[in-house]
Amino acid sequence: MFRFALRMVGSVEEAEDVVQEVWIKLWKQRDYLDKIQNVEAWCMQLTRNISIDHLRSKHRRTEGLDEGVRQIQSNDHTPDVTLTKKDLFQKIQQMMNDLPEQQRDVMHLRDIEGYAYQEIADMLDLTLNQVKINLFRARTTIRKQIEQLQAYDNAK
Repeated sequence: MFRFALRMVGSVEEAEDVVQEVWIKLWKQRDYLDKIQNVEAWCMQLTRNISIDHLRSKHRRTEGLDEGVRQIQSNDHTPDVTLTKKDLFQKIQQMMNDLPEQQRDVMHLRDIEGYAYQEIADMLDLTLNQVKINLFRARTTIRKQIEQLQAYDNAK
């Protein structure tokens, strides 16, 4: 589990945190372990999910600081424009949350975290082609939803 978590999160400290969270969840679910057909696979899936959660929370922490600096540096935005961009960003985040899990994870790791296709394939235990297909489908879905949103806003 540790090597898998390390490969996903990239630092020893974070991988240790991930594995610790897995053990805590495993302990909390100890009464139900006999109902799980493959405990090892369940633990690896749990490790994957917690690792992705760590990557997301790490990104949110740094993203908030970066956004604040960009807003302070940018003096050509009116409050209306800033509010509109923030609203659009929140809508896109919601659209991403509504994607199927695999598409959401691939899109997050590629477009937000900036990982390479092969790194994503290794992290999520997918083929390179599966990563590309999931990313294409996720982007297509988001693009269509944005177009619908813009058409709705233009009709107002």
